Amino acid sequence: MDKAAYMYHPDSLKYVFHQNHPFDQRRLTLTRDLLQQVDALSIDQIFVPTELPDHHLLQQVHIPEYIDVVKQLSVEHPATKAMDHAAQYGLHQGDTPYFAGMHQSALSIAAGSVTAAQMVMEGQTTHALHLGGGLHHAMPQKGAGFCIYNDAALAIAHVREAYGARVLYIDTDVHHGDGVEMCFYTDPDVFTYSIHETGKYLFPGTGRVEERGAGEGFGFTVNLPLEPYTEDDSWLECFETTLHQVLERARPDLIISQHGCDAHALDPLSHLHCSMQIYREMPRMIHEAAHQWCEGRWVALGGGGYDIWRVVPRAWSLLWLEMSNHPLLQQIDQEPLLSLPEVWLERWQVESPVDLPRTWLDDVTRWEPIPRRDEITLSNRKICEIAATYLK
Repeated sequence: MDKAAYMYHPDSLKYVFHQNHPFDQRRLTLTRDLLQQVDALSIDQIFVPTELPDHHLLQQVHIPEYIDVVKQLSVEHPATKAMDHAAQYGLHQGDTPYFAGMHQSALSIAAGSVTAAQMVMEGQTTHALHLGGGLHHAMPQKGAGFCIYNDAALAIAHVREAYGARVLYIDTDVHHGDGVEMCFYTDPDVFTYSIHETGKYLFPGTGRVEERGAGEGFGFTVNLPLEPYTEDDSWLECFETTLHQVLERARPDLIISQHGCDAHALDPLSHLHCSMQIYREMPRMIHEAAHQWCEGRWVALGGGGYDIWRVVPRAWSLLWLEMSNHPLLQQIDQEPLLSLPEVWLERWQVESPVDLPRTWLDDVTRWEPIPRRDEITLSNRKICEIAATYLK
């Protein structure tokens, strides 16, 4: 029988750039409270990592100079020399500004993902969820896209070193998983698969279908860049079709998936037009794949998601309900517009600047139709066909 662990480090709540920054860790609290309100998360399922990644593991992903600068910029009043080098390492006053306590909070997030992978590989749990993780844009030499340390890459590096396992990394964030891809671009034992909005109009501007890996890792990278305003049916069609082919090629011992939920139509930082339906169906597909290919070994991480009130709590709760085989999912499947708990709605509506949704899934019949739907669907299919030819 499946056992699922919910990884949580309280210091991850301290990963805060500034008050008005779109990366808002209140989404972790909103999600956990929603799960507890529906009796889907018990104390014995929550694990707090006790060990932080050491310098050896950090250096498997990040260069020593970058780690040192992160530490120097993490104090209350950094030295002028450190501040002068901030932009060089991506820690400027743009999307990833340095802040006090940055190193420790980013390290605690990395600890959650590494510990989750370790617990799964050692058989302590079948599945593990770490919603604080998924900081997939951090590069070996710099921070980027709200990401300081690449916890996903650190978890993969630990699994490779400690267990020699083959890893399939699945990235479903609307933004290309560029940092993880870069870290393992030449490694044939780490297969990276990213489905995202095309970089023609969206950060980080990468993730073309032609990016396939290099050297011994050639053919072990797959990117599926989708057109803006892609909807549920096209997204799910592309994901399901490609996932089966990726699994045949990757043959993983472990699946690590990243679940940024910013492909939703309400997310303010992207242009896809999906509903909560993809966040119900996609975890189910990954869950089935984990049992088919790697004896259930599955680690799921958080990631992007910038409508913290209407989207993130529902999407991430659906992910945990799938991982933990909770019976509430059957109710949602039978009644898609099943109501969210009234206590949760009343508690958080007071703080929310927007009206909270009342149901688990979205009533898309009320949404304005996308006028270019057929054209977008055909374009996405062509991208899938190109990706498929690369997988043969």
